[in-house]
Amino acid sequence: MTADQNEGDTLGTYDAGGSNHTDSPKYRDEVFARRVPAGKRTYFFDVKTTRSGDDFFITITESKRVDEHRYEKHKIFLYKEDFGKFVAAMHDVVRHVKSELLPDYEFRGLPELPEARVEGDQREADAF
Repeated sequence: MTADQNEGDTLGTYDAGGSNHTDSPKYRDEVFARRVPAGKRTYFFDVKTTRSGDDFFITITESKRVDEHRYEKHKIFLYKEDFGKFVAAMHDVVRHVKSELLPDYEFRGLPELPEARVEGDQREADAF
């Protein structure tokens, strides 16, 4: 399910009015997707092709139900040259919250994070 689908939909891609756009060229660019339900919000991680079809990027969408028929959505577009920096920064901030701000909280489903990188060390970022 992509961010363009309503929460109850399981197949195809739908706009807010429920119209199916699965065969539309606009939606054929999605090649991989993950949906993360999180309470009142749902996060979507979609891999899409560029218009030329020669490259890929990620969209991260937060979707929050506003009322029975509408969703509020916020998107981030992440391009391949920034994947490493983005993941490294995400690891850094989660590691900081886990170890410094909430050391006694039991984080469920959190994978083991790589060791903290030294300032200026690009190894983690370059690994992507």
